[in-house]
Amino acid sequence: MASKKVIIMGAAGRDFHNFNVIFRDNKDYEVVAFTATQIPDIEGRKYPAKLAGKLYPKGVPIHAEDEIVELIQKHDVDEVVFSYSDVSYDYVMSRAAVVVAAGADFKLLSATDTMIRSKKPVVAICAARTGSGKSQTTRRVCEILKEMGHKVAAIRHPMPYGDLVKQTCQRFAKIADLKKHNCTIEEMEEYEPHINRGQVIYAGVDYGVILEEAEKEADIIVWDGGNNDTSFYRPDVLITVVDPHRPGHEMLYYPGGTNVLLSDVVVINKVDTASFDDINLVRDNVMTVNPEAYIVEAASPITVDKPELILDKDVLVVEDGPTLTHGEMTYGAGVVAAQKYGAASLVDPRPYTVKSISETFEKYPEIGTLLPAMGYGDKQMKDLETTINRAKCDTVIIATPIDLRRVINIKKKTVRVGYDLQEIGHPNLEDILQAEFSKTKATKKKTKKAKK
Repeated sequence: MASKKVIIMGAAGRDFHNFNVIFRDNKDYEVVAFTATQIPDIEGRKYPAKLAGKLYPKGVPIHAEDEIVELIQKHDVDEVVFSYSDVSYDYVMSRAAVVVAAGADFKLLSATDTMIRSKKPVVAICAARTGSGKSQTTRRVCEILKEMGHKVAAIRHPMPYGDLVKQTCQRFAKIADLKKHNCTIEEMEEYEPHINRGQVIYAGVDYGVILEEAEKEADIIVWDGGNNDTSFYRPDVLITVVDPHRPGHEMLYYPGGTNVLLSDVVVINKVDTASFDDINLVRDNVMTVNPEAYIVEAASPITVDKPELILDKDVLVVEDGPTLTHGEMTYGAGVVAAQKYGAASLVDPRPYTVKSISETFEKYPEIGTLLPAMGYGDKQMKDLETTINRAKCDTVIIATPIDLRRVINIKKKTVRVGYDLQEIGHPNLEDILQAEFSKTKATKKKTKKAKK
């Protein structure tokens, strides 16, 4: 039989992983192209031959997603595999309609079949939506496991926006490693908080190679998820973070809904700032679809280094980029800080944006009066710097996971916002992790067998 011709729809992350674990060196399929969206400047490149395997000596081209119909017809494609995250169920089916109308099958791969098995125990932290609080949850889990005496290696969901061969397997243990690997702002936002806490973190493109390296120095692997994607590794404990500021989204977004269904533990975060009714709605939804999951309530209280620079001031709030763009949040920790510490007003950044930052607002007009910390490359980081410095404000509130002042030159007074996970009541994450990792191997095998 002739091999099936396949296009993988992606965003430079899950798509490459799905290719590596399902399609690479698989003669039943011929992947004719990737398509890319969400992330700027990905299309026009290739998934390189050194990573693509022996069946693809010229690599695999990456096209813009809006070329999908033309590509299906040009290559007589049999299947299109949807391979990116944090999109509504309506969005997924709208893509399916286009693909099916163009003459190809539309396919979603199994969450579990794309998970690699580790020789070591795995704790995976995923989410229902981008911006729910995975990062602080992951830091808390690493902290608990290290306090229990474990050697922990964190592995982060991919953000390979540069030279893919050089990014095959990356290890970050000190701040200098961020420069060594030419990291974007988005990458630094995820890696730097771990490094500052003495936690080694891996990332890259080939998550089989990455796992092998991490297993050499750890007795427990912690998967630090991206967006609301499913884990790349088969977890012993799956923790999913849900957000009561977006009640109902845990039931309406892909593949966050899959994470909720698969979870051993669901963390309802931000209970200190969400309404009672919204918290209850999220809890009821989780209990309806996954009644066996532990539910942990948590807050993410903010800290501010210079609150006096907020009081009665006109402030420009800079928030985490993906949370405001495809995460669809209209506010974050920076807005909470502005309100808590008495800002006079939030400055609208839109009159001051330039180039790629202006394009971001055109693509995501619902962002409103917040500035997403977009920085997928040197040019966009320069555009972000220019936008901030053009804005007429008294103070810039930096509510990103990294200190932007380290990577761009902000010529204004600044305030830094921080936040960590704080569980409320019992069972908490420590209770659950202590119970799980004090079990005997025989008990663990019995439990896993029962779950299957």
